[in-house]
Amino acid sequence: MRFVLASNGTRGDIEPCAAVGRELLRRGHDVCMAVPSDMLGFVGSVGLPAVVYGSTRGLLHDPTFVLNPSSNTQNPLRGLPEVIERLIGGWIELGAALRVLADGADLLLTAMTEQSLAANVVESLDIPLAALHPFPAQHWSPTRLLQFVMKEGEGAQRRALGLPPAAEPPRLALEIQAYDELCFPELATEWAEHGRRRPFVGALTLELPTDADDEVLSWIAAGTPPIYFGFGSMPVISPADTVELISAACAQLGERALICSAWSDFSDIPHPDHIKVVGTVNFGTIFPACRAVVHHGGAGTTAAGLRAGIPTLILWTKADQPVWAAAVTRLKVGAAQHSSATTSKSLVRDLRLILGPQYLSRARDVATRMTSPAQSVATAAELLEDLALRRRVD
Repeated sequence: MRFVLASNGTRGDIEPCAAVGRELLRRGHDVCMAVPSDMLGFVGSVGLPAVVYGSTRGLLHDPTFVLNPSSNTQNPLRGLPEVIERLIGGWIELGAALRVLADGADLLLTAMTEQSLAANVVESLDIPLAALHPFPAQHWSPTRLLQFVMKEGEGAQRRALGLPPAAEPPRLALEIQAYDELCFPELATEWAEHGRRRPFVGALTLELPTDADDEVLSWIAAGTPPIYFGFGSMPVISPADTVELISAACAQLGERALICSAWSDFSDIPHPDHIKVVGTVNFGTIFPACRAVVHHGGAGTTAAGLRAGIPTLILWTKADQPVWAAAVTRLKVGAAQHSSATTSKSLVRDLRLILGPQYLSRARDVATRMTSPAQSVATAAELLEDLALRRRVD
């Protein structure tokens, strides 16, 4: 069977789809990944055929452009019509790209944000659609501007496809919840009657090794287990100040720290011996060797910390990050606060709290109830196979 998996975003958005795609490819299916241009190398590294779709740095993912639509800073509202026009154009282009990609496919899988565009495409092609949700959809609230853009773009897309105006939002046959049920038990109760349509499969990850893993494990083995600090795709405004903050807090607590810079530039920043700075690591390999994890609250990083059985401190900023901050707090495996409120005093206080024995005990217990990465990927692939096969039989 032929599967098309499309996602327009950062690595946190792309990796879950790639994990499922790799498993479908392993099972002998024809798989095509559609990703932003800067993700082609990442997807290709795991052996998946990929084409360009959207842009991680595109307007739909560029809050700076949306908030500052005109270079005329004296009156930025003058540029608002341009913003709207370009955003609608970009949204329409995504829909047109989906139509081309999905032609001839047995199933189309998209990320949460493009569900409505994809629904129009599969309606015109008469193929099944599945969506992948890395967090509960009801916690995603697009701005009024984006709501307007999506409505206008979807309307234009339906007209181009020769479809009548949509009477109501599309109802998907399958919405894969790529996180564990225990993180949101209230949803499990609410969705009991929709179990087949909204299954919980656990976090989907590739668990790829990195060039830094062996060196980091050697450094960890030479001393006490460190506290991990990471930022994902969130930009760090002042890496030097961040290193100083982490260094001082850990020195006060007598802890070592492993800092993963990811998208930010931490090169040439001096740091003491109890601090190690690297680019990226394989969470599945490194987290179990750490005492705790401190991060931005991305879905993948949160799941990796929970699976590792160590306490978590989330310093969140936006998007779905507060959702995971609340989940970690509710599970009593860690603490959270807005990153802007973080000070040296608060960081020491929060680290001292989560390093307490009750948090470690609770984290270890939760880890035993998390779905394993292998089982998560296998379940997601089976669900997609079943949906595509039902369409062929029908």
